[in-house]
Amino acid sequence: MKKNQSMFKKIMSLITYRERKKVEQFSIPEVDEKNEDTAENNCSGPDPGVDTSKFKDFKYTKIDMYQKIPMGLEKNIRMLEELFHIPKNKDINIKRIRISDKYNGIIVYLRGMTDIKLIDQYIIKPLLEYRIENVKNQNNDEIVTEKKRLDFIQDQIVQMSRTQKYDHIKDIANEILDGNTAFYLDGEDKYLLCYTKGFQKRALDVPQIEGSIKGSQEGFNEDLDTNVSLIRKIIKNKDLVTEKLRVGSSNNNDCAIMYMDGIVNPSIVDEVKRRINSIDTDFINGSGMLEQYIQDDSWSVIPTLLSTERPDRTANYIMDGKVAIITFGTPYAIIVPVTFFLLFHTAEDNSLKWQHSLILRITRMFGLLVAITLPGIYISLANYHQEMIPTSLLIAIATSRENVPFPTIVEIIFMEISFDLIREAGIRIPGIIGNTIGIVGGLIIGQAAVQASIISPVLIIIIGFTSLGNYSIPDFNLGYGTRIFRLLFIVLGALLGFLGISIGIILLIMILSSIKSFGVPFFSITSPKTRTSNDSAFNRPAWKQELRPDPINPINLRKQPKISRRWIDEDANYGENNDKSK
Repeated sequence: MKKNQSMFKKIMSLITYRERKKVEQFSIPEVDEKNEDTAENNCSGPDPGVDTSKFKDFKYTKIDMYQKIPMGLEKNIRMLEELFHIPKNKDINIKRIRISDKYNGIIVYLRGMTDIKLIDQYIIKPLLEYRIENVKNQNNDEIVTEKKRLDFIQDQIVQMSRTQKYDHIKDIANEILDGNTAFYLDGEDKYLLCYTKGFQKRALDVPQIEGSIKGSQEGFNEDLDTNVSLIRKIIKNKDLVTEKLRVGSSNNNDCAIMYMDGIVNPSIVDEVKRRINSIDTDFINGSGMLEQYIQDDSWSVIPTLLSTERPDRTANYIMDGKVAIITFGTPYAIIVPVTFFLLFHTAEDNSLKWQHSLILRITRMFGLLVAITLPGIYISLANYHQEMIPTSLLIAIATSRENVPFPTIVEIIFMEISFDLIREAGIRIPGIIGNTIGIVGGLIIGQAAVQASIISPVLIIIIGFTSLGNYSIPDFNLGYGTRIFRLLFIVLGALLGFLGISIGIILLIMILSSIKSFGVPFFSITSPKTRTSNDSAFNRPAWKQELRPDPINPINLRKQPKISRRWIDEDANYGENNDKSK
């Protein structure tokens, strides 16, 4: 009976009205937007218009990053605690250390970014074991003075090959965030920074996009120093210069520019550094974002920078007098300046015979032409210029489209969208399934669409051939641009026929002739006409490529003499040499 009563109470509690309890819900407090414009130059903290009293337990201490470090151990500890938000931030470790039972200091490093073994073995252990006051200087004539303690520690105690002293807060913070270890000695006005980077990084792998059959099989990874070393491994020259810059006011991402001093035009280097240093934004993650900030015209569909994941290709462009920009976090190098025909070059061009490379370049350019104009030409012929199609083929096309209820432009747009979806699905689906979706999915959808009389079989051939032309373009950024121009040609062909196609070609040539890449006309060698290097649009034998590209005005235009194969003009004289040796 009691069970029945309890069940009855539960049922009644469900249907009986009860006043709802007020539940406190989280809401984001509003900020004062009237001073929004005044905060555009302040990226390091809350906007000046924000009323921080609205936020519970909010505390923000702004430190002038460009001022010098304070004198004194305790002042530096407080400065570091405010700078890195200690104790809330658990990644930063500040370790106190006493040297020679007399001097106090601290060691600061970021957990997970440093190699702890290097810190313990080559920094902490030598400092704890040494007795500074009993050691004389290099001239062996006086005891180390108070003013030379940090110099002596850097030169004689710390067993690290890469050390440097800094006296500004911004430099010290950036080095610690990079994975280096900072050492401060009480009473000094500088920090000693030791190179102890030890975070995990991806091993070198085969290039994923720019594959090569005969060329190098090494590609960049996400680590900046590794990528720089890969280029230096190819170019063993003292004139190869690497300059380090930082981009992004909040994430302070590392960026390196590499060029050949004595070959590159100094104006190009200055322009690259000017554009990078003038970037004022919180966050830049890798080369893809950096490209958008430094390219001449961000509205241009055609890429005016070249992105490559191959060290050998990057080294080749550097030796031609171009500048390579490498950023931490992405396995790509940006090459500037570039011209239109450079986008059709591949790493294999220098490995194959020049005749083979010539045919391949012509094929790639034909693929670009097909990828842009073929659907537009088809719709022009089908709608306006049937007399240009052979009668038997026209009858076959008309028969195949007899049961299709849609106009040709609807068919083409439907197939373009379908192929784009299949391409995106193949990229996003992980593993080997992606390739299966790309191939089988396209065949199944295309066959089903034909059987359902949604599209004609001829259109499957047109769109498939167009996709092959798009995939034959070496530069994937240019491949994305062709998809936009292809849509323009489809619309022009549907509206005006061949007249629209002609207008589209004229517009495309005008666009290519008007844009620039770091001051270099993008359609150089053709417009304006410049001296050929025998390796621009079309190539000639390697021993005929005597000049560097003329549009970039390198200091040293000639890269080899007219007669580079000197063995042709020399007599072998094997018999005479053998007689002399006897």
